[in-house]
Amino acid sequence: MTATNIRGYLELMKLRIGFLIALSAMAGYAAVATHVSGTQLLVLFIAMLLGSSGSAVFNQFYDRDLDRLMPRTARRPLAAGTLDAGHALWFAAGLLITGLLIALLAFNWIVAIHLFLGAFVYGIVYTVWLKRRHWTNIIIGGAAGSFAVLGGAAAVDSSLWLLPAFMAVTLFLWTPSHFWSLAIMIKDDYAKAGVPMLPVVHGNAVTSKWILANTVALVISALLPALFGQLGILYAVVSTAFGLRFLWLNWLLVKDPSRELAKRNFLFSMQYLAGVFLAVVIDKHVPLSVFGL
Repeated sequence: MTATNIRGYLELMKLRIGFLIALSAMAGYAAVATHVSGTQLLVLFIAMLLGSSGSAVFNQFYDRDLDRLMPRTARRPLAAGTLDAGHALWFAAGLLITGLLIALLAFNWIVAIHLFLGAFVYGIVYTVWLKRRHWTNIIIGGAAGSFAVLGGAAAVDSSLWLLPAFMAVTLFLWTPSHFWSLAIMIKDDYAKAGVPMLPVVHGNAVTSKWILANTVALVISALLPALFGQLGILYAVVSTAFGLRFLWLNWLLVKDPSRELAKRNFLFSMQYLAGVFLAVVIDKHVPLSVFGL
């Protein structure tokens, strides 16, 4: 295998998304663990990364016809024809099966089921069933990431479900605000390919209002762990601060639904999720005395 082929297969894996999914699983693990094992976290990270990458490769296999129509994706390996589609499909299956086996053997069948469900929602429910049919595709497809949080928690104790469930809801609601901001930025590409993303179907102004409404629900959901006594004051303060900043950027986008402000929302959405999940970990494992409280 040539270096070009290796780079091509790595590109198919969408490693940035895979890292986000794997880190979400690690956050779910840390949310319920009383003792954090570095070895277990590493194995969980690898299993989730492989499973997510398998579904990402399948996504590019199935969407290679659409990718050829969009300048942003036309040079992807399968769209450009630099890799064989059949080989890529086997590669996707190998990644997913390896991830599932690691999850099953290193942890338990519940972790493996959550990994499979996340891959199934992204690869089949979103990519095959919804993406080309209706603008609500990303709302339902957002459940893919939520399974990673639940799987990470199940690696510790599947009976400790309340806090991971709250985190899964937060991740589910985060996805539309994040992705619709990106969709505004690349609306022309989606329109050219005939993909019915929300900005294509209803325009930027309507999309920005949907983003704001969704983020209101997101910020409220992120406060539920504190309201139900699962997390403390530190988490509540950090979550609220990040939430208010995100809402402010959303409001600016409503007033001016431009690509520039959509990009600001898109970039901050990743900071928001990282900040909220990091606050979960700190609240659970770092005593307030460290902060002089």
